[in-house]
Amino acid sequence: MMEDAPRRPARIGIVSPGSGRFDSRAHRIARSCVARGDTVTIYARRELGMPAEEHIDGYRVVRVPLQPADVREPVVRETDPIKRVVKVTILTGRRIVRRIQRTIVGQPVIHRMARFPWRPWTWGSRLASVTEPHDIWHGMWAGSLPALERVRARHGGRTIYDSRDVYLRSRDFAGMRPWQHRLLAWFESRWARSADAVITVNDSYARILADDLHIPLPPVIRNCPDRWEPPTPRPDLIRARLGLPATTRIVLYQGHLLTHRGIEQSMDAILEVPDAVLVLMGIGKRERFADLVAGPTYAGKVFFLEPVPPQELLIWTASSDVMVMAIQPNSDNHQHTTPQKLWEAMAAGVPVVASDMPGMASVVRETGCGEVCDPTSPASIASAIGRILDGGPDAVRAMGDRGLAAAHDRYNWEVQAQVLDGVYGRLLASSP
Repeated sequence: MMEDAPRRPARIGIVSPGSGRFDSRAHRIARSCVARGDTVTIYARRELGMPAEEHIDGYRVVRVPLQPADVREPVVRETDPIKRVVKVTILTGRRIVRRIQRTIVGQPVIHRMARFPWRPWTWGSRLASVTEPHDIWHGMWAGSLPALERVRARHGGRTIYDSRDVYLRSRDFAGMRPWQHRLLAWFESRWARSADAVITVNDSYARILADDLHIPLPPVIRNCPDRWEPPTPRPDLIRARLGLPATTRIVLYQGHLLTHRGIEQSMDAILEVPDAVLVLMGIGKRERFADLVAGPTYAGKVFFLEPVPPQELLIWTASSDVMVMAIQPNSDNHQHTTPQKLWEAMAAGVPVVASDMPGMASVVRETGCGEVCDPTSPASIASAIGRILDGGPDAVRAMGDRGLAAAHDRYNWEVQAQVLDGVYGRLLASSP
């Protein structure tokens, strides 16, 4: 197969509908593009306490709020009696309106349509008014689709829909009536087919997207970190931070703290693994698990750690003995996922316990980097952890080394960036 010709430097606009703070893929793309001589801006959603603009490693991050409430400062108590009455009246009226809005949006069909396409469409409208011209607009997730259409209409350039999941097959959209699914699918398909290219993160997703969106098989750019060499001796940041003895084995869950990610099942599983603790590190709904972790059942067996910046994640991952990712099989999206944490564990040379589902299991079996489990069964998760740890330090290290070798060989960002660069090159070559 002929290699793509070297492309010219370009202006790359990355559209990330979240805050962009923990969007490792967006920042990874930005850094590799800057290294090629591109000018890069990440456009993200602004939330309270975040700067409207910042510069990182040679690229800009520009944040645009979805609504004024995203950046509204806390109300300062008014001391003047008359002004205080007026302010309280206004605030009470706002609370009533917001309560009515939450009641309406809380209805399942309205809630889903608010998530997609209404909020993405609203944010895309705000975003288009502040963007500058770029040669390529790279949109993350389905939430970027309305913005891609708007910025291209305003500024020109080529657009890429980076479908990092099969969004309408996710758990959040399960249970929709057929007409509801057809309506939302119409929006996604229309916007996706209008993009100049669609890419995704694994082969399973590529086949699903080709069928669902009626497009050619999308190129696959896996969400892998850069090649990385774990330090010798291994770091011990987690035990040091938590004050745990050296004999304690660390089983790490890192990522979004959400239900249906196997966190509850892993908490129950760790109770059956002697001399081991489960450490939860990530962003999301920590309060959902806080009461459980604080209770007597999990005392001394489950711990929280604050999330760390993406650039520090691998050294913290390398401080664990096993990574657990018992994602639940409750949607097509989960069945076929290859989460970023899988590639990060391999890059850090840490064995994994992964759900026995088509996406992750095929990688684990191909590389020999860990064990698979029934993610719905704490006993199965505990057994998989035990099979890794009971082999002793040398066996654990050998399993981690197999994952590390695969990460150095093919599951790394340097290899994936070459594929993405080819997509960029073809789009730029076809630009007027």
